[in-house]
Amino acid sequence: VQLQASGGGLVQAGGSLRLSCAGSGMMFNFNDMGWYRQAPGKQRELVASLTTGGTTNYVDSVKGRFTISRDNAKNTLYLQMNSLKPEDTAVYYCTNVWGRKYWGQGTLVTVSS
Repeated sequence: VQLQASGGGLVQAGGSLRLSCAGSGMMFNFNDMGWYRQAPGKQRELVASLTTGGTTNYVDSVKGRFTISRDNAKNTLYLQMNSLKPEDTAVYYCTNVWGRKYWGQGTLVTVSS
């Protein structure tokens, strides 16, 4: 299984980014998938998840600002991030929610104030 997140970068507070995660060896529409992030000095946290049935869940800190989605034909997971805040600065990863996790390289998001 290989999961490659991309789309991170440096953005000013209030800006937007769209992260993508391309996968091989794992069908996203057959797995509950999630976007996780790890900020410096903090534990990795699940910020958004998407079930096989299409139900989404978000951690309170990103509700109303982030949107998780997937393209089954491309086997790609997305995270649209709007109204970014400096506290969103972290390395973002995508992987399955349940069972063994497959951590790819992640993509760095830096939000400047």
